[in-house]
Amino acid sequence: MQIGNLDLGSRPVLLAPMEDVTDIGFRLLCRQLGASMVYSEFVAADALVRMVNKSLEKLTVCDAERPVAIQIYGKDPIAVRDAAQIVVERAHPDVLDINFGCPVKRVAGKGAGAGLLQDVPRMLEITRAVVDAVDVPVTAKTRLGWDSEHKIIVPLAEQLQDCGIKALTIHGRTRAQMYTGEADWTLIGEVKRNPRMHIPIIGNGDITSAEGAVDAFERFGVDAVMVGRATFGRPWIFKELHDALHVGDHSVDQAIQSEYAPMTPDWKLDVLKEQVRQSVERIDEYRGILHVRRHLAATPLFKGLPNFRQTRIAMLRAETMDELFAIMESTRPLIREAEAALL
Repeated sequence: MQIGNLDLGSRPVLLAPMEDVTDIGFRLLCRQLGASMVYSEFVAADALVRMVNKSLEKLTVCDAERPVAIQIYGKDPIAVRDAAQIVVERAHPDVLDINFGCPVKRVAGKGAGAGLLQDVPRMLEITRAVVDAVDVPVTAKTRLGWDSEHKIIVPLAEQLQDCGIKALTIHGRTRAQMYTGEADWTLIGEVKRNPRMHIPIIGNGDITSAEGAVDAFERFGVDAVMVGRATFGRPWIFKELHDALHVGDHSVDQAIQSEYAPMTPDWKLDVLKEQVRQSVERIDEYRGILHVRRHLAATPLFKGLPNFRQTRIAMLRAETMDELFAIMESTRPLIREAEAALL
């Protein structure tokens, strides 16, 4: 699959943009584990134009994580255009993505993100302004429509393509659904089958397993899949998907330093430790650990361990890497026992 001149190979799997999740450390780890391209946390255009330091920090990328896309959002065409220019000048991303899909109230409720599904002319104006303003491939991410009565993605995809975007990501839910229910991929497939569409279509929503990814490519014909919430505490999902989609390719087997075989519980624990390490190295010890806590709380690796509550609490309260690693190491016998019980 190609986005402009950027070749992502066959059946690429992408890391979705997620606020407070896809920081530089997590992006780098996901690339090492098999993600074909990673996306930044979404950045508010208004904040970039006002040069807000916290937003400018989100533009930090490193060569090791490339190809990388930076995603911006906003409702004012001029502000989004200016923000796009700032992003390209400062970060030189491989792709610039526009968020037309975020459903949360503080974004969509103010007319940005998925809110623009109720104002398509403005969405198209923003898209044209950004495409004309920068010299990197511009893409967009959106949803099926505002609600079940207004699923407009099939004609909208054509309109966005006509504005000059080089790829379109579609989340298989409406804004009204937020993240409830199941993602509906039928309209994603319909967009892909539209003979008038020639840009890559990236499917997003409920890709949580290798079987789901394979099905997305074979049944709906998408050019790529994007994985979001399933990565929480489970960055190795990219290896799972890579191994299923590229049988016989073992290029990511040595993604991290570990004495254990890939995909074993011991190896997965080492992956989580590496995530902590990279987060601390890229930010600082205190904030780096804070960034990883969400993943430690969500990881399926610790699910169902007996008498684990106090250990979990201690893990989420740890403030130094040494303290956190000692607690994580104490779980190693438990996760081995849990794995053995399943055999």
